[in-house]
Amino acid sequence: MRYIDGFVLPVPKKKLTAYRRLAEQSGKIWREHGALEYRECVGDDLHVAMGLPFPRLAKVKKNETVVFAWIVYRSRAHRDRVNANVMKDPRIHALCDPKDMPFDCTRVTYGGFKVMVEA
Repeated sequence: MRYIDGFVLPVPKKKLTAYRRLAEQSGKIWREHGALEYRECVGDDLHVAMGLPFPRLAKVKKNETVVFAWIVYRSRAHRDRVNANVMKDPRIHALCDPKDMPFDCTRVTYGGFKVMVEA
């Protein structure tokens, strides 16, 4: 069964273009190392009455929005191999200068998930 890395993060609206460039380059690197899918989605319909809205979950500040992202792998073992290779890739380190990130890395919510249903 497939395995997913999932992310939720607040991104300043004025930095969405820079974030998109980072995401496009990162996605290319993950796919080159074997990820099956790489998706980055920006919030659109976030003011909902049901459950815990993403803006509250992500503790967005004024002028921020939420990015919801995921990466798909064949299995957890495949994910571990892909991520190990990505972390060795000098291109990812060049993209991830903590002083030049278009979002606050300390506010990223992340986890690995076993796929329970694939319809």
